[in-house]
Formats: sequence, C-alpha cells, structure tokens
Amino acid sequence: MDIKDAIPLFDALSQETRLRAFRLLVQAGQSGLPAGELSERLGTPHNTLSFHLNHLSNAGIVESRRKGRSIIYFANYDAMHALINFMVKDCCSEEFASIHQEKGSGCSIIELADCCDLENLQEKNL
Repeated sequence: MDIKDAIPLFDALSQETRLRAFRLLVQAGQSGLPAGELSERLGTPHNTLSFHLNHLSNAGIVESRRKGRSIIYFANYDAMHALINFMVKDCCSEEFASIHQEKGSGCSIIELADCCDLENLQEKNL
C-alpha cells in the first residue's frame, strides 16, 4: 500500500459513526452484521447509516453481501491489515515497531516498543 491508497481509508475512518461501525464489523468477524442490527447497535437512523456504509464500502475497508432480504456488512480484513502494515512500516522506525510472520500460524505479529520518554524528547527538542 502506498500513501495514495491509504488516504481514502483514513478519510473513511475519520468520522465517528463510520469508525464506530467499522469497529463493530471488525468485532463481528467474517460473518458480519446486517445493516439493521448495525443501525440499532449504533443508535443511528437507517438512511444515515446507509450513507456511512457506502462511504466505507467505496473506500474498500468494508464489503457487503446479500442474504435473503438483508445486506450483511463485514470488515475487509485485507485492507485493514494493509493499512496497519503501511502505518508501521512507513511511519515508525524499526526500533519502535516491527512486523513479522508467526511461524506456526502464519499470522502477522506487530510489536510496538514503549517509545515515548517525554522528558528525553522534550530535552532533545529544546
């Protein structure tokens, strides 16, 4: 992922209702959630939520499928992983963050060091 690919994802997630909806969809896993249930959990009217889900879908961070009369929304984990990978690889030095593949499961592991020593940072910036 490059910065041009990341910007629409950040844009889509930079609004409270969309970020809350995305977080619920991540928690729901691959089974996703019907739009009506998502609307109830968020306390957001259907038409408002539809606007936000379209924004997330257009950015590619959320996908949907039809199941009977319902539309089921679910997080696009590949896009989410790519965005996290972009942030760690391009925005953090290796001494503060690293990504590696776990041998047994093949999962990506992100390790973040405790990198904020405010007193030292303030002294260096003076």
